Amino acid sequence: MSKCKKQEILDKTIDFVRKTLSDAEGGHDWEHTCRVWNLAKLISKKEKVNAFIIELGALLHDIADSKFFGGDEEVGPRKAQNFLSSLNLESEIINHVENIIINVSFKGGKHLQKFKSPELDVVQDADRLDAMGAIGIARTFNYGGYKNRPIYNPAIKPNLNMSKEEYKQSNAPTINHFYEKLLLLKDLMNTKTGKKLAEHRHEFMEKYLSEFYDEWEGKL
Repeated sequence: MSKCKKQEILDKTIDFVRKTLSDAEGGHDWEHTCRVWNLAKLISKKEKVNAFIIELGALLHDIADSKFFGGDEEVGPRKAQNFLSSLNLESEIINHVENIIINVSFKGGKHLQKFKSPELDVVQDADRLDAMGAIGIARTFNYGGYKNRPIYNPAIKPNLNMSKEEYKQSNAPTINHFYEKLLLLKDLMNTKTGKKLAEHRHEFMEKYLSEFYDEWEGKL
């Protein structure tokens, strides 16, 4: 496929994602997708990967997050497949992008990822990085507010042994999510670049939590 044709497809994909996510929740909207896309391109520069598949996977990874579709994990892959098929892309490319969408999410610490590829590794790292650091903190509280969850309740401890279904159905206070997901991501990164970028974002979250607890307890 020519470079010009690939760019035409990417431009159409960008337009499709922008329109589809125009009314999405603030932590899973076009801006989130754009950040993941840019991070994926940054990480891929130092990896032996198919950059075209990475860009498509990053752009379409949250086209229909199951959290906003009653937990249905088939909506996103199906929507992406229908769109990519309309562009007459090779089935091999479509299937690879579908598998990225199916497997990119955290889904709880005990989730077993059934598909692996260098391209998925890159998109997954990019998506996880956007769940960390200052942006990750903002997204976490934005979603907690969206779900009307309490910010913090010392009596409700984080559950580090949740199954996939328990993780999906959890209504725990927002602070718990740091321990149930965000602080775990640093050690789950796939690429050297992803691991390096995750270190700083992880440290920032630890500092934030220390400040949070001091303020919560009236020490500052």
